Amino acid sequence: MKRVNKMKKALKDNKPALGTCIDSYSPAAVEIAGYSGLDFVRIDTEYSWRRDDTLEHMVRAAVIAEVTPMIRVEKGDPYLISKALQIGACAILVSDVNSVQEAKDVVKAAKFPPKGGRGMSGFSFSGGWGAKSGPDWIDWSNTEILVGVMIENREIIQQIDGVFALEGLDYCLFGPADYSMSIGLGSPQKDHPEVQDAIQKTVEAATKHNKAVAIGIGQPWGTEAKKYFEMGCRILEIGHELGLLKSIWTSAASDIKKSV
Repeated sequence: MKRVNKMKKALKDNKPALGTCIDSYSPAAVEIAGYSGLDFVRIDTEYSWRRDDTLEHMVRAAVIAEVTPMIRVEKGDPYLISKALQIGACAILVSDVNSVQEAKDVVKAAKFPPKGGRGMSGFSFSGGWGAKSGPDWIDWSNTEILVGVMIENREIIQQIDGVFALEGLDYCLFGPADYSMSIGLGSPQKDHPEVQDAIQKTVEAATKHNKAVAIGIGQPWGTEAKKYFEMGCRILEIGHELGLLKSIWTSAASDIKKSV
């Protein structure tokens, strides 16, 4: 499973790493994202997870379509990180991180010794069921898999430099919606000055330590992408596939009803 991490390659080439979030648990949605030219798909298990073999099929679909599978898991359970990596995640993301220590725990769970404390077993999809799980696979796992955390509350912003100073942490995803709620705005307000200031502080800290910041963008796509890429965000997430589908169907239905 020592495949190219397209997300990491884009960052190395100083190009935007483009992706989307998959909420539907559809392997076909993962495949079409890859065939569309995206670099990664974020498979979200924070808000829903059937805990069956669906996630494995989605990762296999990512391998087929040559798109990097990022899996987001909840914090506080290092075994979830290990399981996501064993089934083939090339990027891991942990939600609701509130301190440098919590971020450090994420890195420890994601790395094999001596860089961390991940348990060793090559009998998995990632290790080729034991056929490709030698020293090269261990080195690939420790160097090519991207490790990230969510930045989404005021508490962690106050420790942001320490978070990005951690060896082994590669990126964060800034969550404007949760950050808005954490500072008392009462609803998601991505363009609020306080939220924009937090994004800027996150980017500055990441840039200082040669790390990357991801953020979701909306329409108009080009304008949003240009704004945040110039701000310093190097990973751009193009909506959620169900939201994009809803938008297209709503627009199409409205146009047809007006015309027929």
